[in-house]
Amino acid sequence: MNWIDNFVRPKIRSFLSNKRETPENLWVKDPESGEMVFYRDLEANQWVVPNSGYHMKIKPADRLATFLDEGKYDLVPVPAVPVDPLKFRDQKRYTDRLRESRAKTGYDDSVIVATGKLYERPVTIAIQDFDFMGGSLGMAAGQGIITGLETAARLKTPFVLFVSSGGARMQEGVLSLMQMPRTTVAVLRLREAGLPFFVVLTNPTTGGVTASYAMIGDVHLAEPGALIGFAGQRVIEQTIREKLPKGFQRSEYLYSHGMVDMVVHRHNLRSTIGSLAAILTNAPPNEAITAFSPKAITAQTSMRDAAVAAEGDDDIDPPAAAAHAE
Repeated sequence: MNWIDNFVRPKIRSFLSNKRETPENLWVKDPESGEMVFYRDLEANQWVVPNSGYHMKIKPADRLATFLDEGKYDLVPVPAVPVDPLKFRDQKRYTDRLRESRAKTGYDDSVIVATGKLYERPVTIAIQDFDFMGGSLGMAAGQGIITGLETAARLKTPFVLFVSSGGARMQEGVLSLMQMPRTTVAVLRLREAGLPFFVVLTNPTTGGVTASYAMIGDVHLAEPGALIGFAGQRVIEQTIREKLPKGFQRSEYLYSHGMVDMVVHRHNLRSTIGSLAAILTNAPPNEAITAFSPKAITAQTSMRDAAVAAEGDDDIDPPAAAAHAE
């Protein structure tokens, strides 16, 4: 009996338990069409669904790798801020939520700052990670934005901000709201230095972020189909007691009403921002940009024409039938 208990049964259990398990994340469902897409195809396409053109969320590391030259960048350390100054607790302690988000994303907070080169020219970038507590704006995130702006002013480079946020972080109360004027002052200092500030609005961009630094850039670009606004559509409809138009608060609607300068496909953000940065800093022409574009981009070209040339077609507005269409 000992031989059966100690050897045979464990062998049988191990044989039965060692079934090959298929990873759950091999296929990703397109939220728009319901199509199942192989995740490696999505990754190779910068997390844009090939058929529908739906722009899915992209991790900061993937964004930096595809946006900067050769995917090379250096992370900029962000000064530490007080953790849980209000000793906040709801269903969980605020410190526990921070710990979980840091383990999930690998970053200290929702804003990552980096330096690198865009078409051989230095640039400073900040990215808001929606996976970190919904990209919410707190003291650490505000300090990250300020650090990025100050780094750009110190290195005399353009500043590019990829925004994705659900708004201010309630766990820090009024301290999170104070980041709105703090970041606004930092933007004004960058403007005084004569350096361009590019804002890329991604899905979603809402709340206090929209009411502060996300809407005071020099050029506002948006990814197709991105949700951009302050209050939610349901709240607005209940307040004004009217039905809002179709596509309200989407990037295409805001572009047609003058709130956004351009709606740019993710694949074309690199060339578009590279072109605009060269124009606004009076940099000499770069053959890499002109070779990519079917039209020549010169210093005399208007900002809109430069973006159109970088995109490769004259139709910036996507089809009305599909908000996320390419």
